[in-house]
Amino acid sequence: MFVREDPERFTDSHEPASASAAAPDSDASSDLARAREGDDAAFTRLVAPLRAELHAHCYRMLGSPHDADDALQDALLRAWRALGRFEGRGSLRSWLYTVATRTCLDTVAARGRRALPMDLGPSSDHAVVGDVPLTDIAWLAPYPGTGLGDGPASPDARYEQREAVELAFVATLQHLPGNQRAALLLFEVLGFSAAEIATMMDTSTASVNSALQRARAIVGTKITSPSQQRTLRKIGDTRLAEIVGDYSAALERRDADALLALLTEDVTWSMPPLGHWYRGREAVTDFVVRVPMTHCGAWRHLPLTANGQPAVAAYMWDDTAGAHLPWSINVLTLRDDLIAEVTSFVGLAHFDLFGLPKSLEAVPPA
Repeated sequence: MFVREDPERFTDSHEPASASAAAPDSDASSDLARAREGDDAAFTRLVAPLRAELHAHCYRMLGSPHDADDALQDALLRAWRALGRFEGRGSLRSWLYTVATRTCLDTVAARGRRALPMDLGPSSDHAVVGDVPLTDIAWLAPYPGTGLGDGPASPDARYEQREAVELAFVATLQHLPGNQRAALLLFEVLGFSAAEIATMMDTSTASVNSALQRARAIVGTKITSPSQQRTLRKIGDTRLAEIVGDYSAALERRDADALLALLTEDVTWSMPPLGHWYRGREAVTDFVVRVPMTHCGAWRHLPLTANGQPAVAAYMWDDTAGAHLPWSINVLTLRDDLIAEVTSFVGLAHFDLFGLPKSLEAVPPA
C-alpha cells in the first residue's frame, strides 16, 4: 500500500532519473530562482507549459473536468508553498506530477469514484419517458481535451495522450482504487518506471508492481475493443464527418430508420445524470422514437470533439425562449464505421466547459 506524505514537505532529492534528463534552459532557471524568492508571476510562467497535461492527468484520475480544475489549483498552490524545497536536481515536471497525483489521491479518498448509468444496474428494455436526474450520484463528465497532444508523453508510455482520455478508459479507471489508478497512469500513460513511481509515491517498487498487475487485470477485462484513436484513423476524416453528419441529420429529421442504419446491433445509449440506459437496436430505437424524436421536440447539433472522440452538442427547441437551448453533449463511440455507444451528458454546465454558445439562432422547428 502506498504511503502519501504531505506534498508540501516533498523534496526532489530522489528525483526519477528519466524525468531529470533534460537540463532546464536559462529562462526557466531564472524564473525558478525568482519564484523561490516569492515571485508568483515567475512561478506562473514556469508551470504554464505544463498546465494542459497536468489538467488531463487530474481528469484521468478524477473523471471530472471540474474536479480536475480544483485539484490542479490545489496542487499548484501546494507546489508554490513548497517550492523552496525544490532544489532543481531533477525535473520540475515530474515534481509537479508527484504533487498533482497526491492531491488527486486525497480527492479520490474523500469523494470516491465517478459513475456512468451502466455502473448502477441493468439496461432498460423500453423507453422511460420522464426519467429524472439522479442528483446523489457523482457522474463521470466529458472532457474538452483542449491542448492534448497526439502522441505518448514519453518513449516508454504505452497509451497515446488522446487514448488516455477516451471514455472507456477513464470510466474503467474509476473502478480502480486510487493508488492503482495512479500507478497505472504514471506507468502506462506518462512512461515512468516502477522504480521512479515508487520514489514519487514514497513506497516500494514491489508495491508499485503489485498495483500495476492488479490494475492491468481490471482494465483488460473491461476494455476489449481497439482504442477509438485506432478506429478513427482507420475510418478517416471524410467518413467520420459523414457519420457525425448523418447522426445529427437523422435526429433533426426524426428519421428513425436513418439513425438505425448507423448503429451496431449491440449499441448502447446512456444519458447521465439520468439513471436509465439502453442496450441493443430494439431498445435504443424504442427510446429514440419515443423520447428524442417525439417527447423532446426539435433538435439542432454542432459537431465537436470530446474525450478525443467524435461528439455533437445537442440543442433542443424551446418555445418560451424562441431558440434552441443546450441539452446534452453526445459522445459517440465507433466500431468500424458504425456507432456502438452514445453517451449523452445532459446539462448546461458541460456546454460551458466546451465554450459553446448558450443558444442557437431562433429558427423555429418545421
